[in-house]
Amino acid sequence: MCPNYLDNDTLLNIDDFLFSTFEKSKKHVILAVDDEQNNLSLIKRTLRLEYDVLFASNGEEALKILEEKGDEISLVVSDQKMPIMEGTELFKRISEKYPDIVKILLTGYSNIDILVEAINECHLFQYIIKPFEPEQLCMIVHSGIEKFEMSTSKTQILRDLSELFYKTIKSIAQALDAKDKYTHGHSMRVTLYSLALAKQLNLNDELLEEIETTGLLHDIGKIAIPEKILLKPGRLTDEEFEVIKTHPELGERLVEGIEKLKVISSWLKSHHEKYDGSGYPEHLKGEEIPLSSRIIAIADTYDAMTSSRSYRSALEHEDAIEEIKKCSGTQFDPKLAEIFVSIADEIEKIKNNPDYYYPIYSYLDKLMNK
Repeated sequence: MCPNYLDNDTLLNIDDFLFSTFEKSKKHVILAVDDEQNNLSLIKRTLRLEYDVLFASNGEEALKILEEKGDEISLVVSDQKMPIMEGTELFKRISEKYPDIVKILLTGYSNIDILVEAINECHLFQYIIKPFEPEQLCMIVHSGIEKFEMSTSKTQILRDLSELFYKTIKSIAQALDAKDKYTHGHSMRVTLYSLALAKQLNLNDELLEEIETTGLLHDIGKIAIPEKILLKPGRLTDEEFEVIKTHPELGERLVEGIEKLKVISSWLKSHHEKYDGSGYPEHLKGEEIPLSSRIIAIADTYDAMTSSRSYRSALEHEDAIEEIKKCSGTQFDPKLAEIFVSIADEIEKIKNNPDYYYPIYSYLDKLMNK
């Protein structure tokens, strides 16, 4: 785990002293690339006790370091906007010669086209929107190093790769929820409610896995929504709400290029459709809406109603269940709404203790612990 620290030069000197007193063991080597010295210093303070960190101020310097030490480097974390060469161009060139090196992109702009290009063409492991918290960087780098170890080890089995994949999905969901104190734990709760409902339908394990993944990632498109809208402490204007309504399509675009997530991409796109055709983005109606999206829609709405916002208090569980009943056949699939209401006591238990119930309901946890 990364250490806690104060962000000042004095502690950097203390770190240098402490680091020199320990016997060095072989560590993973990380290359940090950024034209802003403050960012490089932050990366150094965050990672240096756990990894050997090299530094470059632009893409050309990074490529020179890779020519000398490319076989030693496990992971590159690079800024996107830099002089001489942007981060995505650097990553394309790294991928050609060092396909196993894990790549993490830092960007101050949530430009969806850049993000999609980076994921699909640069084989990006993860991206981080600046400014970032040291703990966030530490968590993602740790996951990236795990991926590197697995991809370079010829003895690792497929189950280990799947475990990393799903841990990464959970990390993305947690990072999304953490952006707003009012959405903390939202993706996990939506996933749990969805699984509780889906398991009443006797669906096969593969579909339950896909529904769980969809629940965790259902709001991933919000990563490209400006924070001044996403985190606005009050009701949105009509224009702002139109921007928010783009997140299902953005979510589809973000994951459709990932082979293992291709199946769920259309489910992400349609989780705000309504049974009577009044939803968005395509006004799908009835069973035109994928089953998984109809399940997520009920779970998402229930969690929204039972969670507080800056401009309103949370509804009580019973009142939220009554709203689900009222919207049956209009907003929600009536059969699914009926089942959800029938397991209301189970839903309330999950709501009150999601951390306890996640291992019980999660298909992915069972898959990883086989």
